[in-house]
Amino acid sequence: MTDQLNVNMSNEDIKKKSTKKRSQYLEVWRRLKQNKSAMVGLLIIIILILSAILAPFIAPYGIDDQDLLNTLQTPSKDHWMGTDNFGRDIFSRIVYGSIISLQVGFISVGIAMIVGGSLGAIAGYYGGKLDNLIMRMMDILLAIPSILLAISIVAALGHGLKNVMIAVGISSIPSYARIVRASVLTLKDQEFVEAARAVGTNNTRIILKHIIPNSMAPIIVQATLGVAGAILSAAGLSFIGLGIQLPTPEWGAMLSSGRQFIRDYPHMTAFPGLAIMITIFGLNLLGDGLRDALDPRLKN
Repeated sequence: MTDQLNVNMSNEDIKKKSTKKRSQYLEVWRRLKQNKSAMVGLLIIIILILSAILAPFIAPYGIDDQDLLNTLQTPSKDHWMGTDNFGRDIFSRIVYGSIISLQVGFISVGIAMIVGGSLGAIAGYYGGKLDNLIMRMMDILLAIPSILLAISIVAALGHGLKNVMIAVGISSIPSYARIVRASVLTLKDQEFVEAARAVGTNNTRIILKHIIPNSMAPIIVQATLGVAGAILSAAGLSFIGLGIQLPTPEWGAMLSSGRQFIRDYPHMTAFPGLAIMITIFGLNLLGDGLRDALDPRLKN
């Protein structure tokens, strides 16, 4: 009878926790919906994701379909954004380029979050000499401008999508390490962590189950803004010839190839530049909105 009562009580606790989490998510979503700028940013990102998923159906031409009789055409009903110097449809290449940009953005940020977050959590939780060692390493990385660090890594590893994602991810590690460390320092002496220690929970479980989930708000905001920075960094690397190489339809590489025609055929650089600008704009709007929605001090 007692065992059955304990089971019922534990089930009720689980239901209460899940209900509380759902209500928290709904409250964040309610606050996010009230921010019109954030909704505009979210709409832009949804359109970008859908264009990447549905690229074969949206793009009227293939990535490398050439029409040498119609090179350097200005925008028309057949080619909405014109053609480049090889007769390739710029709109189709921009649509396919969204796949590359999303890959770079999300995977680079994933690398930075996992590595930087792990280092920051270890440094903040254990403290002492280990904290000092890890954070001095992060300070060394922070002393180097992120784009220069990314250039150095790409120069050492070589060109290609994979190497660009690694380079951009490594250059972003310190910011995530510092954010997670600050959150861990705030949370590690809280009552719920002390209670977990009192019942014999090991340190790894405390960090993963109790501290990290309660540190997600600043990490989510930084990740959203970090995707924008990663896309911009990858485009910059490709623009100077160290990133993703043509004929891959990467927006920065398209900008680079069109700059020699910029006076007579500005559409070759205008549309890839607009794609980068609108994407970064949308991610920044969404990041600012998430920051406000996840901040409990800004309840409406």
